[in-house]
Amino acid sequence: MADRFSRRGFLAGLGAALAPGMALAEAPLVSLRPQLRGDLPSGAERLVQAAGLRGEVVFAVADAATGAALEAYGGDQGLPPASVGKALTALYALDVLGADHRFETVLMADGPIENGIIKGDLILVGGGDPLLDTDALATMAANLREAGITEVQGAFKVYEGALPYVFSIDPGQPDHLGYSPSISGISLNFNRVHFEWKRDGTSYDVTMDARSARYQPSVEMASMRVENRKLPIYTYESSARQDRWTVAKGALGNGGARWLPVRKPALYAGDVFQTLARANGIVLGRVQVTREAPQGTVLVVHQSDPLDSILRGMLKYSTNLTAEMVGMAASKARGAQLETLQDSAAEMNRWAAETYGVTGIAMVDHSGLGDASRMAPGDLVTALVAAKQAGALRPLLKKFTLADSQGRPVKNHPIKVDAKTGTLNFVSGLGGFITTPGGADLAFAIFTADVDHRATIPRANRERPQGARSWNSRSRKLQRALIERWGSMAGS
Repeated sequence: MADRFSRRGFLAGLGAALAPGMALAEAPLVSLRPQLRGDLPSGAERLVQAAGLRGEVVFAVADAATGAALEAYGGDQGLPPASVGKALTALYALDVLGADHRFETVLMADGPIENGIIKGDLILVGGGDPLLDTDALATMAANLREAGITEVQGAFKVYEGALPYVFSIDPGQPDHLGYSPSISGISLNFNRVHFEWKRDGTSYDVTMDARSARYQPSVEMASMRVENRKLPIYTYESSARQDRWTVAKGALGNGGARWLPVRKPALYAGDVFQTLARANGIVLGRVQVTREAPQGTVLVVHQSDPLDSILRGMLKYSTNLTAEMVGMAASKARGAQLETLQDSAAEMNRWAAETYGVTGIAMVDHSGLGDASRMAPGDLVTALVAAKQAGALRPLLKKFTLADSQGRPVKNHPIKVDAKTGTLNFVSGLGGFITTPGGADLAFAIFTADVDHRATIPRANRERPQGARSWNSRSRKLQRALIERWGSMAGS
């Protein structure tokens, strides 16, 4: 296992980090602030100063083969990693659950079956599958009929107790943002419902559905009402069996669509399955949600893709719900008693400390959406070095394309990067692996954040606050410049 990345490790390991023929273009940097006493700033400091970012900048880079540090900035300071935190979640899930792990969603009969009639309840049992979609439920409904079931005399239940219920991944986000939905032991379509509107004279036709590649069933558990106002654009109200939304008429234009978060995942899955079962001639009663572990006869099983495939998609598309569900599943598999998302994140933090010997990781979730999470870049680099030596993670990461001085992507760039990006308003991160022109492999992490300014943004304005786009653009430019520097530092 790689040694923990630290200032002491940097000083001790610098010489070992350089293979014959390599040379440092600039002196190594470990100070938090620009050097004093009239010394000229180093190359990395000049890049940080040129970026003109309000807030803090921290980074670390090491030889991925040896773990020896090459350069660090910001000491052991932790910043919000944003979605770069998903890289740690991927390592956590792979270690605890295994790359071949599959999640199962089951249809179960709680009662005897006679001549195709269930003399009891039918239960849709969620197993924590983050990729369950309407197409999969449609196949399950068809398979139920193929199994000979024609009628259910008892209740129709949906079991959501495989994972704790969480109202919103980050309650600080505006209610209508689809990337912060609810979590439970069953999800559908990433716990998002599709809202579409079309102008019809002076009014609008609106639909709420659970569309997927092959199906588009309407839903009853989510409703939308158009109101004659300009602001707020959306309002949300919860009732016992419905997510109730309103939308400002002045914001709709001629038509459009967007995904809204689902706050009642079990009711949502049950609502959609009812429709699909009815299409197969099976009429089910009112959906009942249960957290009591079911028992009975298994009728239909749907298996997810293997975990490594799920994680590849999570890292590519940065799906928050996937990160939270696989992270919570890993924590549960470790025997943790979970009531909240923070409980599960704390278990992952303990795992990181046990596995890598790091102390600067303090996540509050598994996706990085919560800005209260903190991660020291050197600690993530320690984990990345260990992953590289084990042959894990890099094959799952997305290619990161470097750009020229005009911001245009450079194809066939001599520096190859596989990394996870992370973006919140006034928070930006990048972490992963670099292969230099000379073939050296490096592990790196860069975090930037203006936490103080972010804290001043009202909740209602957090979707697109003023100044966030330009700040994040400057941060990404700094990331690219640092990677170019490290590719040159490590030899060509």
